[in-house]
Amino acid sequence: MPPTAQPPRHVLVTGAAGTIGRGVLWALRRAGIASTVLVLDDPGDLDADRVVLGTATDRDRVRDALDGADAVVHLAALAAPHLGTADAVFGGNTAATFTVLDAAGRAGVRRAAIASSINALGVLYSPVPAAPAYFPLEVEMPTAAADPYSLSKRVDEEIARAMHRAYGMDVIALRYPMTGGLGEEPGLGDRLLGGIANGRANPAAVAADGWSYLEVRDAARAALAALSPRRRGAFAVHVAAPTTYLAEPTEAALDRYWPGVPRRRPIPGRDVPIDLRPAQDLLGFNAEHVVDPESD
Repeated sequence: MPPTAQPPRHVLVTGAAGTIGRGVLWALRRAGIASTVLVLDDPGDLDADRVVLGTATDRDRVRDALDGADAVVHLAALAAPHLGTADAVFGGNTAATFTVLDAAGRAGVRRAAIASSINALGVLYSPVPAAPAYFPLEVEMPTAAADPYSLSKRVDEEIARAMHRAYGMDVIALRYPMTGGLGEEPGLGDRLLGGIANGRANPAAVAADGWSYLEVRDAARAALAALSPRRRGAFAVHVAAPTTYLAEPTEAALDRYWPGVPRRRPIPGRDVPIDLRPAQDLLGFNAEHVVDPESD
């Protein structure tokens, strides 16, 4: 999809009742883009033009939901390994991604964004001791994935590449970090505030993610930008705020919590230890909502 591509007219959003899904609907409405949502249950307050009830693994319901859509934002998933059995988390997540993208490809849809995760690197949820290969974290670095959720996100990215080969579909897999609202926009919640407070209270527990985060409005902007990438193909990119939520410099935190992990380049100040340049180059995306390190 070239940089001059027109924005989509009608987007199917799966998993729209979740945190990022609500943000995407908020952003679509502000952009004047129509939406259909595919959800298991209708909470009654989704700002969508059409609601279809069903699971993202049900091809008939997915085909119904795709009616009129020219783009897809696929967010439906069990978002942690403890949210179901190993089979349900890995099998359900990957089956949903394949079903939605394959049905979209067969219906003529040629652009999609999917929710991957920083946990595609596999460190945070690893059932055995694991460490990143190096910092800053990059898409290309080897994964340590050994749990069903992290592995499902890695496989989702391979499914995206397969859909590009099969249908010429452009698919961007967004590796989201901890995401939530700051309580600044009605309907988008304040979940990020609690996550940041917990991370500051126990930085060792979340060191695998490099103390990264993304406010839900930025997460939604990234999803919309992913529907008009600057290059054709299937790509995974990390998206995050440019700085950590810690008060101390990033390299000091890495010295403390990851002393044996090499660094491929200096990480100045409080810069997040993640390579965000691919998202900037491919999507023109930079996060706008940044947390004050001294805030409560």
